[in-house]
Amino acid sequence: MLRLTELKLPLDHPADALRAAILQRLALKDDELLSVNIFKRSHDARKKHALLLVYAVDIEVGNEAALLKKFRNDRNLAPTPDMAYHFVGHAPANLSHRPIVVGFGPSGIFSALVLAQMGFRPIVLERGKAVRERTQDTWGLWRKHTLNPESNVQFGEGGAGTFSDGKLYSQIKDPKHYGRKVIAEFVKAGAPEEIRYVAKPHIGTFRLVGVVETMRHEIESLGGEIRFQQRVTDLLIEAGHIRGVTLASGETLRSDHVILALGHSARDTFEVLHARGVFMEAKPFSIGFRIEHPQSLIDQARLGPNAGNALLGAADYKLVHHAKNGRAVYSFCMCPGGTVVAATSEEGRVVTNGMSQYSRNERNANAGIVVGITPADFPGGVLAGVELQRQLESRAFELGGGNYDAPAQLVGDFLQGKASTQLGSVEPSYKPGVHLTDLAPSLPDYAIAAIREAIPAFDQQIKGFAMKDAVLTGVETRTSSPLRITRGDDFQSLNVKGLYPAGEGAGYAGGILSAGVDGIKVAEAVARAMLGLPAADSGARPNPDCGY
Repeated sequence: MLRLTELKLPLDHPADALRAAILQRLALKDDELLSVNIFKRSHDARKKHALLLVYAVDIEVGNEAALLKKFRNDRNLAPTPDMAYHFVGHAPANLSHRPIVVGFGPSGIFSALVLAQMGFRPIVLERGKAVRERTQDTWGLWRKHTLNPESNVQFGEGGAGTFSDGKLYSQIKDPKHYGRKVIAEFVKAGAPEEIRYVAKPHIGTFRLVGVVETMRHEIESLGGEIRFQQRVTDLLIEAGHIRGVTLASGETLRSDHVILALGHSARDTFEVLHARGVFMEAKPFSIGFRIEHPQSLIDQARLGPNAGNALLGAADYKLVHHAKNGRAVYSFCMCPGGTVVAATSEEGRVVTNGMSQYSRNERNANAGIVVGITPADFPGGVLAGVELQRQLESRAFELGGGNYDAPAQLVGDFLQGKASTQLGSVEPSYKPGVHLTDLAPSLPDYAIAAIREAIPAFDQQIKGFAMKDAVLTGVETRTSSPLRITRGDDFQSLNVKGLYPAGEGAGYAGGILSAGVDGIKVAEAVARAMLGLPAADSGARPNPDCGY
C-alpha cells in the first residue's frame, strides 16, 4: 500500500472525483488503481468562499516500486506505514496473580482491555456504577438537584469522558500509532466508522454509553472482572512495593501490579496516596468559566457561506490570548452544538463542563474560557491545588443560590463589571439551572482581569464572540488534574514498585484519546514486568493535551 497526501477537492465534489484526482495526480490508468481507502479527511477553510476538502488516502497499485521510483522526489507519496497494533506478549497459562486496575474511565478501560487481550485477566475496581445506572444518577442532579457523590459525571463506568463531547483527537506524539488501536477498538464496539478518517472525530455521549458497555463485555469475555461500587480506601505497601489494595467494604485484594487510572476528581484517593507516601507533585491546571453563543454565530464566523453544510457539521474554534498581566487565556474543550453540564462530585460545590451528542445539533456552542495557573499560585504542598479547586467550587455553589444552580452572567455585563439581572437572546443550557449574578467574586482577581481582556481580543478572530447576550457560567475548575503521581521510565511510581499511575488523574493525559493511549502503554509495561521482559521507553513525560 502507498499513502498519498494533500489531495484537495471542492467541498461539493461528486463521489467519483476522489478516484479521478488520484488517477490524474499519479498519471495512472483506471485499471492500475486497484483500491482506495480514505486515511484522513479534513478541510481547509482559509478561503471561506472556496473551502476545500483535503484527503490522505491509502492506495493499492499494480507496481508500487515503479510508482515510488517515478515520484521519488514527491514528499506526498510514500509507503503506508505499519499502523497495526502488536502485543508485547501473552500471559502464561499458570498465571500466578492478576493485575488490578483502579478506575474504569478511558485509561482504565484500555489498560484492562489490552491486559485482557494478552490473557492477564485483570480485576477492575470502579468506585461508581455501571454506565446506565450512572446515567440515571447524573440526570438526578441535572433534573432534581440531587447529587450522588459516588455516581455522577466524574465517577462511574466510562469516566468523565462519557459525559463530554466524546472528542477523539489529541496533540500527543504517537510514533507507535497507539491512537489507531484506540480508534479501532471504539469502532469495533459500535462507534461510527467515520471516526477512522475524519480530522476531528467524536462519538457523543449517548453513543459512548453503548460503546463502553460493549468494551466491558469484551474484557469480561476474555477473563477480566469488573467490580462496580468498589472504592479503594488504602494501599498495601511492603518494603517499597505494592502488594494490594483495601476496599471500603474492608476486603483486601492482593496483587503485585496495580494500575492507578483514577481520573482527575478522585480527591479522597489522592489523600490516601499522599498519606501513604506515594511520590506526587503539584502541577499547573486552569480555571475559568463556560461561555455560550448561538451555534449559528460560530458557524457563520468560521465557515462563512458554507455554514450549515452537513459534511462540515457544527463549527468549532480554538483561541489563545496572552494577557497583559502575564496570564494565558484559552478556549478549552469546545463543544459545538452542545450543552453546559453540572459536573460536581462533591456536595455543596458547583463545577461546569461541556457535552455534545453525536449530532451536535443543540442551539448553542460552548467552551471553557480558562486561565492557566501554576503551583506558585497555590502554595502549600502537593494537595494545595485540590484545596483551591474546592474553595472556588464552594464559592460558585453559594453564588448560584446553594442548590446546585450555577452562577451566570451575560458577557456584556461581565465586561462592564456589573451583575446581570435578566437574560438576553442566548438561553443558557446548564441544568439544573442558572442564577444570574456577578461572577467577579468567583475567581481570583488576576483570572477575572485576564478573561475580561481576552474576550474582546477573541472577538477580533470570531466576530460576535463578545456579543453582550452571550452567557458565562461558572466555574470551570477541573480542566486537568491539579497534581501528578510521578512515574519513572518503567511507568512505575518513583518510590512504590508495582504501582503504575496512568491517565488524566495521574497527570499523563488530557482527553479520551490520550488517556486511552496512556492506558495501553501502561498495560504493556505491566505485561512486560509480569513476563520478565525489558522495560520499554519511558512514558515518564506527561502528555500535553486539552482534556475533555
